[in-house]
Amino acid sequence: MTQKSILLTGCSSGIGLDAARTLHARGWRVFATCRQAPDCDRLIAEGIESLPLDYADEASIGAALGEVLARTGGTLDALYNNGAFACPGAVEDLPRGALREIFETNLFGWHDLTRRVIPVMRAQGHGRIVNCSSVLGLVGVKWRGAYAATKFALEGLTDILRLEMKGTGIDIVLIEPGPIGTNIRANSIPHFEKWVDWQDSARVEEYRGLLSRLYEGGGPDRWQLEPSAVTAKLIHALESRRPRARYYVTTPTYLSGILRRILPTRALDWVVAKG
Repeated sequence: MTQKSILLTGCSSGIGLDAARTLHARGWRVFATCRQAPDCDRLIAEGIESLPLDYADEASIGAALGEVLARTGGTLDALYNNGAFACPGAVEDLPRGALREIFETNLFGWHDLTRRVIPVMRAQGHGRIVNCSSVLGLVGVKWRGAYAATKFALEGLTDILRLEMKGTGIDIVLIEPGPIGTNIRANSIPHFEKWVDWQDSARVEEYRGLLSRLYEGGGPDRWQLEPSAVTAKLIHALESRRPRARYYVTTPTYLSGILRRILPTRALDWVVAKG
């Protein structure tokens, strides 16, 4: 059997790193990408093929995919879009630049890479494109407007792409994790400090509570799972004969999906506000 190949993004830690290691162990030919070269070097030392890819840089996307296709002889069985970041803050305090920056990485870069991969998969007659969304692509919560906006947009774009790819042999899949043990909170701090002028905000007192959680943390969420829980769903999405359109991960995601369908908006707002 020919070894299947997959390009994964955001593999320096968390969900992407676990997926890269697990799929490599399962016999996939894994091309794990990271923004920083030292993270790629660490994966290479583990025996995993790795190369730099920055979603915010079109040239980087083209170079990474070009190198992958050069190594495989022009084929690619699967793409896992995963790399993303958060920028916490009240929506009214998010300047245009903050939204531009997060959409460049969390949506436009994903779209760019996906569009480049589709012709390869069309030519070979098959492929799987899996997008890692979030519970925040189903139901938004306060202080996470920028991240939720990218995930809501991703959900819509992916749904339409799934419809449009019907009959091509290319399956389009969403994975929607809830709280997962990753570095996303710590990694969001530089973006918060760059863009949010919280001291001059009308919500300055509310921010003081947010800052405590942001900088000090509060221990793991009671519903939190490890990245391996996401990888388990990814394996099903990649290896099953007929993958589902969506895979929920963690209890909050299942609950959010149900509540969004059955509750009127005001009732859902009340539930979300109660946490």
